[in-house]
Amino acid sequence: MRSSIAKINPLPTAAPAAANTLSSISGTWERVRRVIFLKSAIDAKLDKKSYVRLSDTPLALQQAIIAVEDSRFYHHAGFDIEGILRATLVNVQTGSYIEGGSTITQQLVKNLFLSQERTLGRKVEEFVLAIDIEFRYSKEDILEMYLNTIYFGSGAYGIGEASTIYFGKPPFHLNLAECAMIAGLPNAPSITSPYVDFAAAKQRQAVVLAAMSRNSYIGPAQAQEAKLTPILLAK
Repeated sequence: MRSSIAKINPLPTAAPAAANTLSSISGTWERVRRVIFLKSAIDAKLDKKSYVRLSDTPLALQQAIIAVEDSRFYHHAGFDIEGILRATLVNVQTGSYIEGGSTITQQLVKNLFLSQERTLGRKVEEFVLAIDIEFRYSKEDILEMYLNTIYFGSGAYGIGEASTIYFGKPPFHLNLAECAMIAGLPNAPSITSPYVDFAAAKQRQAVVLAAMSRNSYIGPAQAQEAKLTPILLAK
């Protein structure tokens, strides 16, 4: 009579659960470390090779970005309740996602540290870091970092690359028409790049100029003149 040996199933391993726990702890510590050592975390993310100081950026470009991206930039502490409510109202009225409520500071946080996933935890982290940045940096520093990290389409990250790729010159030499066109790109850079769709880029330029006029950065006559100014691309 043949003897048989019972097949013993191995006990479930705890390795995957332990790995997940360690990963969660590591992720939590990384988020805490960013808040505590914010300046060093930001310095590690900034590309110093193509970094452009705000003093080398035209005032018209700064105003254009603020007018179209975050008109209350100088009046909030990292997040803008009024802007969120306004954007929500517009989106509800149109039945689509047309406006976002993120401030320039929140966008900077996303550019530096966060993914595009829309979870409550990620949103809370975004708010905490935005407030922390506002506490530790001046508005000018925040705007400068934003201009150096935002994507402008056609492979251009930061205003230095964008100015060179689109117009073949440093930001300091951009005119109002060029500033308005560049400022309109971050909203949908893959669609409104003048190398992809020049008509769409001109439409966004008009939106930016109207926002600048509405916020009293320029007059209606200046806006109209800039719209009619020929745009000469680098290639």
